Amino acid sequence: MRTAALVAAAAAVALTGAALAQTAVPPIAPTPPEIAAPKDVPFRGTIRLAVDATDTVRHIFHIHETIPAAPGPMMLLYPRWLPGTHAPTGRIDQLAGLTIRAGNARLEWSRDSLDVYAFRVNVPAGATALDLDFEILTATDADQGRVVMTPDMLNLEWNAVALYPAGYYARQIMVEPSVRLPDGWQLGTALDTASANAATTTFKPVAFDTLVDSPMFAGRNFKRVELAPAGPVRVSLNVVADRPELLDIKPDALAAHRQLVSQAYKLYGAHHYDHYDFLLSLSDQMGGIGLEHHRSSENGTVPTYFTEWEKNPDTRDLLSHEFTHSWNGKFRRPADLWTPTYNVPMRDSLLWVYEGQTQYWGFVLAARSGLLTKQQALDAMAATAAAYDNRKGREWRPLQDTTNDPIAQNRRPIPWRSWQRAEDYYSEGELIWLDADTLIREMSGGRKSLDDFARGFFGVNDGSYEDLTYNFDDVVKTLNAVQPHDWAKFLRARLDAVGAEAPLDGLARGGYRLVYNDTPSDFFKAAEARRRITDLTYSLGLVIGREARITDVLWEGPAFAAGLTVGTQIIAVNGLGFDADRLKTVVKNSKTAKEALEFIVKNGDRYRTVHMGYHEGLRYPHLERTGSGEARLDAILAAK
Repeated sequence: MRTAALVAAAAAVALTGAALAQTAVPPIAPTPPEIAAPKDVPFRGTIRLAVDATDTVRHIFHIHETIPAAPGPMMLLYPRWLPGTHAPTGRIDQLAGLTIRAGNARLEWSRDSLDVYAFRVNVPAGATALDLDFEILTATDADQGRVVMTPDMLNLEWNAVALYPAGYYARQIMVEPSVRLPDGWQLGTALDTASANAATTTFKPVAFDTLVDSPMFAGRNFKRVELAPAGPVRVSLNVVADRPELLDIKPDALAAHRQLVSQAYKLYGAHHYDHYDFLLSLSDQMGGIGLEHHRSSENGTVPTYFTEWEKNPDTRDLLSHEFTHSWNGKFRRPADLWTPTYNVPMRDSLLWVYEGQTQYWGFVLAARSGLLTKQQALDAMAATAAAYDNRKGREWRPLQDTTNDPIAQNRRPIPWRSWQRAEDYYSEGELIWLDADTLIREMSGGRKSLDDFARGFFGVNDGSYEDLTYNFDDVVKTLNAVQPHDWAKFLRARLDAVGAEAPLDGLARGGYRLVYNDTPSDFFKAAEARRRITDLTYSLGLVIGREARITDVLWEGPAFAAGLTVGTQIIAVNGLGFDADRLKTVVKNSKTAKEALEFIVKNGDRYRTVHMGYHEGLRYPHLERTGSGEARLDAILAAK
């Protein structure tokens, strides 16, 4: 039993300890002054932005920028949230050598301690402008990020080479850009040229948002062809290549690209640009890309895109996808994704429209224009349907939540894509819009289709390229105007549900069903060959890449059950050294084999033997026709 004195002493100690605990809490550090919120008022004067892009061997852009200024504190921003990436992907780490002067005086600058994309500087009395000099040190190797410069070509994105003043909407800041290129190079961009002097081109002043939306491809080996010679406005294809012979465009390929423009006009019934420039790089030296803009698009694909046309069908929906974004994503943009500057956070809740419906129209327009044959388009849809027919992550994670992936995952490599999911709003969104299209056709007796939605939603305000935002209710309202239905319930069921079967109703209503057999389609084989992989996703549940390393494992598939992971190297199969064709033969013969498959594999310096009790043979996805007469999906893919 305690005495009263002991209890009192213990209480005193406890109080002292509590007091000490309270005083031991560190004080919260004061935050720096807030960055001025953007206002929709004109910025005084015009920024002059000069880019020297001649240092292609070292992959360096040298920048001189003159920004009008008034005495007092000033905040300069480097673009962080970039349209088309839907995420804070600005490469501030590539900025180096920043020097700021007012006249002959060098000024001190400091980076904001909360926002590393913001720079503070005090403009001295009497100064009317700041002169900035800095470098953008772009990747010299792919492990540093996308390579945008080679000795033969470059991709200049203006957001990567400019600082801009805080406190103003981007559309209220005028910029006069110029670029110096290596001798003999030519360029493609949606910007209008003001003057060209030797290797330096100066463009007409534009608002900063238009500048960021108007990137450039330039190169030693360059070709420009017109895709709409009789159209309402100029549409050009600007091609740069590693070698001059890669610029040889055969008549059939050129005709398909011209038909892309024609079929897009028939679909949307309007355009929202005064001219449009496809920027296309054919290179295995500069990094590939697919990025949309209002009056142009950045497209980077395989060097033999034209010269080995028949071998690369899985690359041929790139331009149709990015072209569609001029209507869906640029002219019409989700309200929560539109921001007044490139340092205000974006919200991605409607990417299943922005990207999902664009994915759908990208394949449809590719088929309608002849970029893809009907069979290739069907085979591409079979591959998409199979992916979601086997995507276990649908059991726990709704499609709506994947719209957060550009920010949450930022396209980093992940170990279990089929369980984690990753930006599925693209291709699962494609299946949802096929579902909607076939349902409209069914309910209307073939009188209406999703084409009518495209014209009513994206084809308004012909000739205007002022942004027009939308929300979920706007989408539902336009769908109901095409064909009355409970579209809000239809969409939310597919966006928010978990555990349901893959959204394949559109295929069934379109006159097809997903099946698997032991023969890959030509489209599937071409994609395997181009990517240099062995794709056994729907048999062993794995994909094997270079050096026999596993690049993907299907969650709860046979390879998963055997303990195989991404990065595992296969050394031998059934006692023989790894060979892709030999492995396919072993898998094909597994139907009649009694023994389990035996793999010797390596992870790091550890070798082990694993057994896989698989006996179902090879399995590849296809679409099989059901019913008779013209299928709805056939009508969807047919040229208009």
